[in-house]
Amino acid sequence: MVESALVDWSRLQFALTAGYHWLFVPLTLGLAIIMATMESVYVVTGDEFWKKTAKFWIKIFGINFAVGIATGIILEFEFGTNWSNYSWFVGDIFGAPLAIEGILAFFMEATFFAVMFFGWDKVSKRFHLAATWLTGIGAAVSAIWILIANAWMQHPVGMEFNPDTVRHEMVDFWALVLNPVAISKFFHSVFSGWMTGAIFVIGISCWYLLKKREVRFALASIRVAAIVGIIGTLAVMLSGDSSGVHVAKYQPMKLAAAEGLMDGGKRAPFSIVPGVEVPGVLSILATHDIDGYVPGINNLLDGYTTPDGKAIPSAEEKIARGEEAIKAFGQYRTLKDSDPAAAAEAREILDKNIEYFGYGYIDSRDELVPPVGLVYWAFRVMVGLGGALLLLMFVVLWAEWKKRLADIKWLQWAALFSIPLVYIAGQAGWIVAEVGRQPWVIEGLLPVKAAVSSVSVGAVQTTFFLFVAIFTLFLVIELRILTKAIKKGPEIDKQ
Repeated sequence: MVESALVDWSRLQFALTAGYHWLFVPLTLGLAIIMATMESVYVVTGDEFWKKTAKFWIKIFGINFAVGIATGIILEFEFGTNWSNYSWFVGDIFGAPLAIEGILAFFMEATFFAVMFFGWDKVSKRFHLAATWLTGIGAAVSAIWILIANAWMQHPVGMEFNPDTVRHEMVDFWALVLNPVAISKFFHSVFSGWMTGAIFVIGISCWYLLKKREVRFALASIRVAAIVGIIGTLAVMLSGDSSGVHVAKYQPMKLAAAEGLMDGGKRAPFSIVPGVEVPGVLSILATHDIDGYVPGINNLLDGYTTPDGKAIPSAEEKIARGEEAIKAFGQYRTLKDSDPAAAAEAREILDKNIEYFGYGYIDSRDELVPPVGLVYWAFRVMVGLGGALLLLMFVVLWAEWKKRLADIKWLQWAALFSIPLVYIAGQAGWIVAEVGRQPWVIEGLLPVKAAVSSVSVGAVQTTFFLFVAIFTLFLVIELRILTKAIKKGPEIDKQ
């Protein structure tokens, strides 16, 4: 088995890359809908004010978009450099959505981005508006294929194991695409981007109000952004509900960790904070039934029987069956040419236990429990900040509607300082999603320690610190360019 240090450093490097990348993606998704809405108002009304307003936010979108692409490309390369065993084992499946994303979405985004960014007054208003919308749609298309790939890691479907090639091979493309986890994850991620973009626009616009600059521009931007953000946040809550049901069904250990639930049962309580619980609410969220059964960490480790009579094996049983599957796989590979009959018998044992193949790499039951404290608190940070930001957007929109926002300084400051909070909420959500499924890189199929490349720890450490320097430089450069553009402001006469 590989060194634990190699696994830890490889995970840390991937977490660093993914975390940095997610700083740029949600803002891209959110600004896309906001700037396209503003340009639509311009095309419908003919008011040049809305054209200049849209142009400013398109400029901000372009700066963020460029840096996001750079970090995303590096992220995909890491599957080959740091996770080659994973790429070999499931590359036939995982590579398909990534290839489609690269061919379709990048082509679409790059083509229409050029028209949107450089085509002002060179193409018709309607054609330019179409390019702006299609750029945003391209970003969403890019997101859906990435999230299909990620959702497959959370709930692998549409494939079967081929012991002759030692690879999982796709047998049902549409099962991969229509994976219920992928659908929920797509809407949850895209709408959280709407919330991020809205909070960003509201916060920057409030900075203009504090400086008593471009007041009409700021208030108009806040109006559009708040409406988009409220719709997006409510949609995040709805998609979060379906995600909770899917997690309960396909990743019960993640749910138990997110709730700190050691012993489950019917009418399972929802933990607000340690020691403060609401009876029955977790069962409602997980099963949409107050009497629904939700297993806890101990139930999942010890084994249990579901209300419909299905016996769920204990951790030890799963590990034993996984070891049996790995042993049978080795026998099949050894005997398939010299003793076909014995190989067929080994293949039968392998097929019988293939569901637990990944457990054969697990050394003890403790490995099957993710870091409960981190997942528990990350979930509460995500939900708590999401609720607070939704309330803020309602208050800001109400104040703008009442024409009082320009005079409420504390609300303007609150909106400005909410920008980092929406990013913290987004990062917390990904901590729940990714740390919550440990030790699996593919749920129940392949543990992280069996997926890493055979490289030296020193090589991973070197590239980790190199990426820290590069990504930090990217972030600093983007912040400086953004700050300069924001200070310059839109090309609108002061109102």
